[in-house]
Amino acid sequence: MKVWILGAVSLWTICSFAQQREVPIYLDNDQPIEKRVEEALARMTLEEKAAMTHAQSKFSSPGVPRLGIPENWMSDGPHGVREELLWDQWNIAKWTNDSCIAFPALTCLAATWNPELSYIYGSNIGEEARYRNKNVLLGPGVNIYRSPLNGRNFEYMGEDPFLASRMVVPYIKGVQKNGVAACVKHYALNNQETDRHYVDVEVGDRALYEIYLPAFKAAVQEGKAWTIMGAYNSYKGQFCSHNQYLINDILKRDWQFDGVVVSDWGATRDTDQAIHNGLDIEFGTWSNESAKDIDNDYKNYYLSTPYLKKLKSGEVSDKELNDKVRRILRLIFRTTMNPNRPYGSFGTKEHAMTGRKVAQEGIVLLQNKENLLPIDKDRTKKILVVGENAVKTLCDGGGSSTLKVKYEVSPLQGIRTWAGRQVEVNYVAGYASSKEANALQLRMEAAQAAEQADIVLFVGGLNKNWNQDAEGADRQTFDLPYQQNELIDELAKVNSNVVVVLIAGNAVAMPWVKQVNAIVMSWYNGTEAGNALASVLFGEVNPSGKLPFTFPVKLEDNSAHSIGEFPGDGKKVAYKEGIFVGYRWADKEKIKPLFAFGHGLSYTTFQYGKIMADKKEMTETDRITFTVSVKNTGGKAGAEIVQLYINDINSRLPRPVKELKGFKKVYLQPEEEQVVSFTIGKEELSYYDDEKHEWVAEPGEFRALIGASSADIRSSVKFKLR
Repeated sequence: MKVWILGAVSLWTICSFAQQREVPIYLDNDQPIEKRVEEALARMTLEEKAAMTHAQSKFSSPGVPRLGIPENWMSDGPHGVREELLWDQWNIAKWTNDSCIAFPALTCLAATWNPELSYIYGSNIGEEARYRNKNVLLGPGVNIYRSPLNGRNFEYMGEDPFLASRMVVPYIKGVQKNGVAACVKHYALNNQETDRHYVDVEVGDRALYEIYLPAFKAAVQEGKAWTIMGAYNSYKGQFCSHNQYLINDILKRDWQFDGVVVSDWGATRDTDQAIHNGLDIEFGTWSNESAKDIDNDYKNYYLSTPYLKKLKSGEVSDKELNDKVRRILRLIFRTTMNPNRPYGSFGTKEHAMTGRKVAQEGIVLLQNKENLLPIDKDRTKKILVVGENAVKTLCDGGGSSTLKVKYEVSPLQGIRTWAGRQVEVNYVAGYASSKEANALQLRMEAAQAAEQADIVLFVGGLNKNWNQDAEGADRQTFDLPYQQNELIDELAKVNSNVVVVLIAGNAVAMPWVKQVNAIVMSWYNGTEAGNALASVLFGEVNPSGKLPFTFPVKLEDNSAHSIGEFPGDGKKVAYKEGIFVGYRWADKEKIKPLFAFGHGLSYTTFQYGKIMADKKEMTETDRITFTVSVKNTGGKAGAEIVQLYINDINSRLPRPVKELKGFKKVYLQPEEEQVVSFTIGKEELSYYDDEKHEWVAEPGEFRALIGASSADIRSSVKFKLR
């Protein structure tokens, strides 16, 4: 009997171990991910592998149902999780539970100059995507702001590669901690919407490596992004979504990217190039042109039947296919098959408050003559709000960033809430984007009402209409649309207390800049936009945002419109300005901007001490530290963004007068003083030598400059690299 019991126990134990051994390695979460990938790959048929490399619906690609490997589900976009669309159409699915929180556009996030806040932003939007069971979020975007006419600039992080790099890394980490892949876009050189499907970008290697690639490189090597989206445009004659040089040579070989490259929707053009030049999943190809908005014809995608035929005939080997599938499996194991993936949360008050915080820190006070702002409610009896953007829904439209929001607080709603009952707040349109509107009549009505107000809050700017801030089309002019300039002129004639609030993702011309006392840049600030704006206008929040791009006086002061080309001739566009983008061009040509890169005012004042260096000389293996004291000399708590620029005094190749290499946002109470430090090394002193095809730090003299903006340098110190 005892023997039988022991035998039973032994048999049970053996069966248990046998069952454990029968669990496939790819399903064993305790196994290394690469081992799981190889084991899953070995179990798949050729057809199953090929199917994973192209879409099966508008926003999904297949898994392997036979093996329990789930699908991939993508969602736009960088500012919120898009509403559900029909399986095979761009038409909305009309769900009732997909209303999201809209976060501020990435121009606003960049304007916070706050990497810690970027992480929280990414974490929150990642939670929303995870709750909706998306495993790839199609964002963030880090294309460089080259021209103020680019319709998608509002989706990106400004003109400076260092700022964009520092802001994108925490965003990615925040998203991906939720088991959702960040998909960094649009790789690369997608700096215009005009002719975006056809234009070939001609750019020198220095500009490519110094200006247009650093944010992508940081996203891959520091942020560890799990997916990258290829761009529509071409480079060196190959479309960027399957580009040998950009994807195979730089992204996958040089940067050791181990994730998935997805095409932008409709950006795949050729089966052989898609096979060999680094594309992993093809999305949105319009194979059946006669019905491209109805039937995506997935079997005829470049990486579908045409690819499978080449594989079966032996025309191509499965080497590239296996690499693609390994990457896709790696993505799935990191996301949908990760047992520790949190559940996420959606449409929460916490997320809305994060959005409000980002908006408050990103709003930029551009001008504040006679301290017109903040509004003193005790001295203000009547406020007139003028402008369509004060009441217009701004989360909708603009292309792929369009959102169905749980709610959106308009500027007018926010102003009325924060003004309270003691201040009368009236509204007139003043202008309208409708072609049927009588612009002169609206303008005269606004001017008449402005005469009776203590303060006029003009809320205008751009919007998400075609040829404004929108995917698919660039702006046609640097001026404000809908005769807003004329309206502001009229308001300023009858009232000396005019505040211009611009809602936009781009710089605009301001011929009226000297006629108004205060100018506020408010961006597209999402769900809590109105409350964020009002909290700044009424002084509850002290503005601390700084511009992530230069506001030129006129369009010709921008290098792309001076010596460069924009938008090109339809076939090509030459970046003749090279590395001299944004403030680099203004410095080189001694052009005074309307508002400089890094500019932003506060309701308090800050005093800078003298910059000090911990050594006078350094070697290539050394690090050098700079310190500067900053003191709040005003009567209100506030934050200052201290900026470090580096100047190479004597360089063999032309270099910018200065380049941003460090920044810190410091919060100070009245009379409080802090010492801010920056430590840099060889990397921050280097430039890309296009003759040697490598990064070079030349021995010689450098200057470190501390400033409140690129045009407001407070002190400097020289040092040598030996």
